This record gives sequence, C-alpha cells and structure tokens, in this order.
Amino acid sequence: MKMVLFQSKGGVPVPCDIFAKIQSCMNGKLLTNAEKKAARFVLQKPTDVLYLSITDLAKQCGVGDTSVFRFCKTLGFKGYQDFKMTLAQSLSSRGGANSGAMTLSDEIGVGDSTDQVCRKLLSADISALNQTFDMLDKEKIGRAVEILENGRMIYFFGSGSSGVMALEAKNKFARILTNVVAPLDSHMQAMAAALLGKEDVAVAFSYSGSTRDVIETMKYARENHAKTICVTRFSGSPLTAYADVSLLYGGANEGPFQGGLLSAKIAQLYLLDVLYTEFFKKNYNICDYNKKRTSQAIASKML
Repeated sequence: MKMVLFQSKGGVPVPCDIFAKIQSCMNGKLLTNAEKKAARFVLQKPTDVLYLSITDLAKQCGVGDTSVFRFCKTLGFKGYQDFKMTLAQSLSSRGGANSGAMTLSDEIGVGDSTDQVCRKLLSADISALNQTFDMLDKEKIGRAVEILENGRMIYFFGSGSSGVMALEAKNKFARILTNVVAPLDSHMQAMAAALLGKEDVAVAFSYSGSTRDVIETMKYARENHAKTICVTRFSGSPLTAYADVSLLYGGANEGPFQGGLLSAKIAQLYLLDVLYTEFFKKNYNICDYNKKRTSQAIASKML
C-alpha cells in the first residue's frame, strides 16, 4: 500500500506528521507484529532513531533488518534513510529536536561562538580517534595486510563521501604499489567487481554499511571468490556479510542530515594510515624503494 506523505498547503507540499501516519497504520492493522515493534520504538524514542543505523534499530526492537525496511515501505518511504529524513522534519516541526543539532551535530548549537565551535569540533575529532584506537583489532589488521599482500589487483570502492575515501586509499597505496584502482562511478564499480577473480582484492568504504551500490559491488566480488575487506562504522551492517575482514572505526553516529561529518572521515583516515603503515613495514624493502621513486617523480613538479 502506497501512502501519501505530503499534503498541500497554499499550493505548496509540506510533510505530513509521520507520527500520525505510524499510529494510523497500527490502528488500521497494516503492520506485521515485527513491524509493530519498530513502530512502537519510533513512537517512544523518535530522537534516538535519528542516530541509529537500520541494523542498530533492528537490534533495539528485536527484529531483523528486513522487518525495519518493510516497516518503512509500508509507510510509503523508499527506504530507511528516506524515513529518517521525514522523521527529522516531523521532530523539527514539533520542536522535539534542536534545530542546530539536526544538521550540524549533537554538540554544536547555532548560537555557539567561534571559540566554542572550535573546541567542540576538536573534542569530537579526538573522541573519534580514541574510539577507533580502542576498537582496533590487531588480528584483523594483520589479516587485512596479508590479503593486500597477496592481491593481484586491489580495488577500492565507495559511494559519495566514502568514494572520496576510496580514492584517498588508492592515492596513498599508489605511492608504493602499481596494482591499485579506485573506480568512482557505480556502473564502473559493478563492472570491475563482476570481473574480479580469486586472486583479486576488493576494499569497500561505507559509513553506514547500508549503501546499496557498495553492497551490490561487494556481493559481485564475493561471488567471484575475490578477497574482500570493508571499512565501516557499524559491526552488524549488511556490508559486513560480504567481507572476509571488517575494520571498524568510531565517532558519533550521524543523523539523517549530518552526512559527511569530518570526525568520521578523520577516524577512517586514521584506520587507513594504520593499514598502510603495517603493509609498508611488512614489505619494507620494495615499499621503501617504490616510495623513493614516486617521491622523486613528484618532486620535479614542485618549485
């Protein structure tokens, strides 16, 4: 059943109250028992939901990811992220969430001074790094390095802002390796993954671990028996199901309008730096030789 989520006011479409929609579906018996669990949680703790991944919400409700997804579809949304955006709008119109926190971060208010902003952002970045350090699994780092060592070709994948991180990983490893690629177009990623073999490696970056294009790309890689590594924020995200090794990083959870928080990127960069440095150490002779050659090549382009 497709529900209309927008009403017209003076010829201008405005979002409907999502809470009324949820209550209407519950009263109309349109939800399954599992979907009702998700509905009750949203009604009781709507602000918490803004900062939960679909996997985390499912765990909180004691249901599967698919039940949460079906709940969103029953309400008429394209998916979980679409649902969270409308939830955020409804909370804002109700005055149930700080407008600054809605799009900036939980710590920063629109009335904060420049000094306060500087200090709060520094604190958030340091906290993300500390959390990531505490989450580091030395054994998984070692396994990831071993996979990269044995890779015939190494592909870095990502979408949106995580695509930028994939490109950063490619640029970093290109200083010491010749077999690294980072296609940014989703079609090119899918085609590349479809041609991977068991000697190749696919490394995916995704904050949520729920980006459809990246998940499909890693699924193709896994079906072709390529070795797979994912770098993500959430341990139980769908992406991890297609990864031989999952590397996790910390930082505050992002709200639906907070995508691209730099604290998450800084944590990703730290994790990437650890992976690169461990690889360099283990293969020091060839990496040192290649690094010197690429550095000399770049030096001639500077004044």
